[in-house]
Amino acid sequence: MNNKSCEPRRWQLLRQNLNNLRPEEFARALDRKNGAVLLDVRTPEEYRQAHLPGAINISYLTPDLWERLEQMDRETAYFIYCRTERRSMRVCMLMQNGGFRQVYNMEGGLIAWEEAFGPVAMGSR
Repeated sequence: MNNKSCEPRRWQLLRQNLNNLRPEEFARALDRKNGAVLLDVRTPEEYRQAHLPGAINISYLTPDLWERLEQMDRETAYFIYCRTERRSMRVCMLMQNGGFRQVYNMEGGLIAWEEAFGPVAMGSR
């Protein structure tokens, strides 16, 4: 038997260092944090198809991702999501390492959100 199959995947180890919230917790915490920023890190195409109300789109794949994030206030609370949470985890890690103090990752991304709350409306809201 291969021992490697029992080892946690690298992304699971990285995830342990983040503030991960299930969609229900994510929604409640976002409502409670005055001035919080909701950040959608999917592609502009994905964002145009559907996104959470009030979300700002900064694609994880944009070449100037860090430059754009660096212009944001490090004291503000950021709630970050993508489709499955792989991209949002990476952005959260980048932001935490860059000195942002309040960074929250939505567990399971929009897929989990839709399981909890139903489909996200098409187009911008």
